[in-house]
Amino acid sequence: MNIKRGIIALCTLLAVTAAAQEKRLIRGFDGGMMLHTGYLSGTLDAIGYEAKGAPTGIGGAIRLHLGEHFRVGGEGYISTLNQRGNGSYLKYGWGGLLADVYTVLGRFQPYAGLTLGGGAMTSLLMMETPSSAWAPVDGTYYHKQGFMALDPFVGCDFIVSGPMHLTIKVDYLCALSRSTLLPHGPRVYFGFLFYH
Repeated sequence: MNIKRGIIALCTLLAVTAAAQEKRLIRGFDGGMMLHTGYLSGTLDAIGYEAKGAPTGIGGAIRLHLGEHFRVGGEGYISTLNQRGNGSYLKYGWGGLLADVYTVLGRFQPYAGLTLGGGAMTSLLMMETPSSAWAPVDGTYYHKQGFMALDPFVGCDFIVSGPMHLTIKVDYLCALSRSTLLPHGPRVYFGFLFYH
C-alpha cells in the first residue's frame, strides 16, 4: 500500500507542476479503443500448471491533457489467454488510473507512462478434453482472484488528422503482491484515438 500512496502522490505532484507551468489547466482530452495481443507466461503454483500463449483482448482509455506534454486519465481492458485447445482459459479484467508524458515530432506523437490499478483474473483449466457436450470432466480447476498492479507502457500515435490518431502501445502488467499468480509478459495494443 505504501507503493500505491507514493505513486498517487507522484502523479498528483506532476499534475500540479504541469498546471502551474501553463495558463490553462485542461487543454483538451482524448479517448478511444484498442485491441491487443502479446505473449504471457507463468506458473500457477497451486496446481503446478505452466500457462503461456498469446492473449487477445479489447479495451480503451480516456485522458485529460494538462499542459503541453502531460496527460492523466483512466483505462480498462479484458484480456483472455486461451489454454490447451479445449475451452480452458485465463481471463483478466483490469483497469486503473494512468499518467503519461508525450511530445509531438511531425506526424508522430511518442509517449510513455504508468497505470496504477487492479482487477481480477478468472481461471478455468480442464486437464482433459470433454468427450461430449454436458459430459463431466475430471481434473477441472476454477479459480478467481483479485490483484493490484502497476502497468508501465510506451507507445506512439500517428496523427491522421487533428482529431483522429492511430496508436500502437506496448505494456507489461506487474502484480504488486508476490502472492498473486499472474502470467506476465509484454502486450502490444493497436487502436484509434479521438482528440478534442
